[in-house]
Amino acid sequence: MHNPCAVIPVYNHELAVPAVVQALLNAGLPCVLVDDGSSPSCAAVLRTLAEQDQVYLVQFAVNQGKGSAVMDGMREAARLGFSHALQVDADGQHDLNDIPVFLDASRAQPQSLICGYPQYDSSVPKVRLYARYLTHIWVWINCLSFQIPDSMCGFRVYPLPPTLQLINTVQVGKRMDFDTDILVRLFWRNQPMHWLPTKVHYPQDGLSHFRMLRDNVLITKMHTKLFFGMLGRMPLILWRRWLP
Repeated sequence: MHNPCAVIPVYNHELAVPAVVQALLNAGLPCVLVDDGSSPSCAAVLRTLAEQDQVYLVQFAVNQGKGSAVMDGMREAARLGFSHALQVDADGQHDLNDIPVFLDASRAQPQSLICGYPQYDSSVPKVRLYARYLTHIWVWINCLSFQIPDSMCGFRVYPLPPTLQLINTVQVGKRMDFDTDILVRLFWRNQPMHWLPTKVHYPQDGLSHFRMLRDNVLITKMHTKLFFGMLGRMPLILWRRWLP
C-alpha cells in the first residue's frame, strides 16, 4: 500500500505556510499541519487552513521543537491511515516542484526512505553551509560509511511503519538535531535509503528558528551520543558491509 501525505511542522510561519499547503494539495497530497506552539496570529491561519478538505491540524500550546512536531505529525498521519509521510518545512525553502519526483520514487521503492540531497542557491547563509560539512564528517564516522551524503535536509518521504517503530522505542532528537539523528539511527537499522537532488532556498519570510548556542549544543551532544552508539554497533555495521 502506498498512501502518502505531507507532514508540516509550523512555528510562526503564517506568511509562507498557506502557499506550501496549497502546493501540496495541488500535488494531491493531504496535509498534516503541526502547530508547534505558534503565536495567536499563526495559530489562526492554521485553523483556517485546516477547514479545507484533506488538511488536518495537530496543536501544541507550548513549543516542543521541530523534531517533536514532525514525530507527532507522523503518528497522526499513521492514525489517519497514511502509509508514507513527506516531511516539508513550512517556510517555503523546499522546491515543491520536486514533489511528483519524490512520490514516484517512493511509490517505486515503498520500503525506502526517499531523501533530498540539497542543491543550494545564493540565499543560503555561508556560515550554515560551511558548518554542514562538520556534521557530514561526523555522520560518516557514526555510520562508518559515506552512504549518507547529507543528513540535514528535511525534505524526505518516510515509510511510516519502520519510522514509527524507531521513534516509539528510541529517544530521537526533538529539535534541530532531529533530521540527522533519525537518519543515522535508521541507517543503523539497515533502512533502505534513496537520494534525489532538490533545490533549497532560504527562507522566503526571512524567519529562521535555528538558535546558534542552544542548537549547536544539542547537535554536539547528538554527535557524541551517536559516536558511542556507533562503537557498540561497529561489528554489526562492518559485518553488514561485507555481506555479499
